[in-house]
Amino acid sequence: MKNWTFEEILYGTPAYDSALKLRDKVLREPLGLEFTVDQISQEWQVNHLVARDTHSIIRGVLILQPMLNDAKQMKMRQVAIDPYCQSIGVGSTLVKFAEKFAQAHRVQHFVLNARSTAVSFYHKLDYKIQGKEFLEVGIPHFKMSKKLV
Repeated sequence: MKNWTFEEILYGTPAYDSALKLRDKVLREPLGLEFTVDQISQEWQVNHLVARDTHSIIRGVLILQPMLNDAKQMKMRQVAIDPYCQSIGVGSTLVKFAEKFAQAHRVQHFVLNARSTAVSFYHKLDYKIQGKEFLEVGIPHFKMSKKLV
């Protein structure tokens, strides 16, 4: 990932708009879903992390949502990597960046709901399945977690 940058972006900025478009393209459009105004308006309170290529184009994004009942735990959501950049390390590098970001904020544990097609990706990063398969947005998911060291 030479000359790529990994950073937090702010809600409501042009970078946020680009990240939202990537999430829509990768995660929502294939399912025939669209973001609602209400969903977008609630995102001011979460951390938005992105991967930018050598031309500063956002190619990966994820959201970290603090858990209201446990300040030492965060939920990773909406992980989306540009299809042209998948399988080259962008996703795993972005997740590792998110883990370090969280640790800097004293977070000790990540949870996430992984699409069944992404479980092997998270297994390679030492995430463990917690419980049985369930449906979310009409597709199979597994709850996964990882203790951050």
